[in-house]
Amino acid sequence: MSAEPHPRRIVVGLSGASGAIYGLRALEALSELGVETHLVASRAAALTLTQETGLTLTDLSARASVTHRAADVGATIASGSFRTMGMLIAPCSVRTMSEIATGVTSSLLTRAADVMLKERRPLVLMVRETPLHLGHLRTMTALAEMGAVIAPPLPAFYAGPHTVDDIVDQSVGRALDVFGLDWERTRRWRGLALAGGDEA
Repeated sequence: MSAEPHPRRIVVGLSGASGAIYGLRALEALSELGVETHLVASRAAALTLTQETGLTLTDLSARASVTHRAADVGATIASGSFRTMGMLIAPCSVRTMSEIATGVTSSLLTRAADVMLKERRPLVLMVRETPLHLGHLRTMTALAEMGAVIAPPLPAFYAGPHTVDDIVDQSVGRALDVFGLDWERTRRWRGLALAGGDEA
C-alpha cells in the first residue's frame, strides 16, 4: 500500500543573510500556487528584512499561512510527524547552513531543516555569501551529501531580465521547481536562438 502524498504545505525559513526579498517573494509565490506556508524567521532576518525592504516581521507574517517563533522548538514543524513537501530557506546565511550541517541546532529554523534531512524531504538552501572560502565549500558538500539542495540565488541572464524583480522571481521560481511546483513567473529555457541559422 503506497503512502499518501504529502499535503501541499512547505516550510519557509528566513535567516539574517542579505536577500530577505527572496523569502518574501517565495511566500507570495506559494500563496499564488495555493500552497500552505509555515514561516519561521530568525531575529536577524527580521532586522535584515526591515533594512532591505522597509517591511516588518508582521508584514512578512501576513503573507504566510502560519508563523512560528524561532524560539518555539515545540512547534509543529519541529517534528517529522508533521508532514510537509519540504523546506526552503531563503536567504540562508553561512551560520544557518553550518548549524544544519552539524546537526547542532539552536533554533526552530535549523531544527526544522534538520527534520527535513532526517525525513528525506527536500531542503533547499538559497545560500547568500561571496566569495566562498574552503570551509564554506566543504560545508556545502557535506549538506549535499546529506540530501540538501544548494541553490544560491544567481541571475539567469538567458531569461532576459529587465528589473531586479525579474531576477529575484527567476531564482525563486527555480527553487520552487525542486518541490515540483511550476510558478508562472519562472522563465523556461527554449533553446539557443542563433542569428541567421549560423552554427556555434
